[in-house]
Amino acid sequence: MASKDADVPAEDIVATAKSERDKRRGPFARIALFLRQVVNELSKVVTPTRRELLTYTGVVLVFVVIVMGIVSGLDFLFGFGVAYVFGDGPIATPGQ
Repeated sequence: MASKDADVPAEDIVATAKSERDKRRGPFARIALFLRQVVNELSKVVTPTRRELLTYTGVVLVFVVIVMGIVSGLDFLFGFGVAYVFGDGPIATPGQ
């Protein structure tokens, strides 16, 4: 059974969070902090190799084609059902 100690945050974490909350930063300081964090996160991004990029592109295209087929099939079935229910008969033909 899990102990209840895992649910209680450490005292130093609570103290740090409270002290950071007490420091009211101005709007420009918050913008600067945000931009520093964005640059820091962007520095972690790894550019894929050409082979990886082609693989990812192929996977996405195959998935999109499969989903298009599913949606088209459902559209046809629902259209067929609506035409049948509302009186155009099982197959709606032009000129009727």
